[in-house]
Amino acid sequence: MPELPEVETVRMALDDALLGGRICAVAQSAKPMRWAIPKNLKSRILGGRIEAVRRRAKYLLLDVAGAHNANHDLCLLLHLGMSGSVRIYPPSVPKPKRQKHDHLMLTAEIDGGAVSMVLNDPRRFGGVVLMEKGAAQGAHPLLCNLGCEPLGNAWNGAVLLAGLASRKGAIKPALLDQNLVAGIGNIYASEALFAAGIAPETRAQNITAPQAERLARAVRDVLTRAIAAGGTSIKNHIQPGGEIGYFAQTLNVYGRAHEACYRCGDSIKMLRQSGRSSFYCPQCQK
Repeated sequence: MPELPEVETVRMALDDALLGGRICAVAQSAKPMRWAIPKNLKSRILGGRIEAVRRRAKYLLLDVAGAHNANHDLCLLLHLGMSGSVRIYPPSVPKPKRQKHDHLMLTAEIDGGAVSMVLNDPRRFGGVVLMEKGAAQGAHPLLCNLGCEPLGNAWNGAVLLAGLASRKGAIKPALLDQNLVAGIGNIYASEALFAAGIAPETRAQNITAPQAERLARAVRDVLTRAIAAGGTSIKNHIQPGGEIGYFAQTLNVYGRAHEACYRCGDSIKMLRQSGRSSFYCPQCQK
C-alpha cells in the first residue's frame, strides 16, 4: 500500500503539473471503488481552478475554486488504496486512451496547453471523494481523527511518548495507527524501529522518553530519505512520470527475512503482528 513517501511523491508531481490549471475535462469509470466516485463530479468541478495540491496522511487533496456550478470552494480527495497509481501526461504527450483500470481522468488547461492526470487502481481499494473545502481542513470523517504529521513541526518525541502512554499493545502496530501518527505504514514502521534500535514487540506504554525521541527522529529521517528516493517500489508503486521509487534499494530490514543484517551480520527475522509482517534484527533491536 502506498505510504506517506509514495503519496508525497505523487503530490509533488501533481503540484508541478496541475497547479493553477483550469479543469476543462473530466472522465470517470462506472466501476465501484472503495467509495463510489460522485456521479455529478464532472458538473461540479468543471471550470474550477486548481489552487493547491496538498497531502494529509495518505490522502491527496486538490483544492478547486471557481467551478461553474459550485457555490463554494471544493476539495477533491484521492486515495490510492493498495494498488493505485497516478500518471501525468503533459501537453507534449497525446491525451491517453482510457485503460481497463483507469477510474478518473482529469484534464486541466495551463498556459494554453492541456495536462491530464489519470488515477488507475486495479484492485479498486482506493477512492475519490468530493467535499467542500472547509471539510477538508479536518471536519470530514476521513480526516478528523488523523494524528500528527510526522514531517510537521508539531511532531517530536514528547508528542509520541504522550500518545503511547496508555497503549498496552506492541509499538509496531501502534505506529500503524493513523490516529497516533498520520501516514506511516508497514515498510517505514519497520525501518524506523530498526534505525531507533527498538524491537517491534516492545510494549508501547513501556517506551521511554529517550527511546521516543530516538524513534521520532528515525521516523522523520526514514520518511525524508524515502521521499528523496521517489518512494519504495516493491509491487505497485510508480511515480507519476512512470519511474519507480528507489528507496527499496536501501531498506535495512523490510522484506529481508533470513538475510544478514547490514549493521551486525545477524539474521533478519520476521514475525506477524496484527496481521502484518514485521521485520527486525534481534541483535540491533533488543
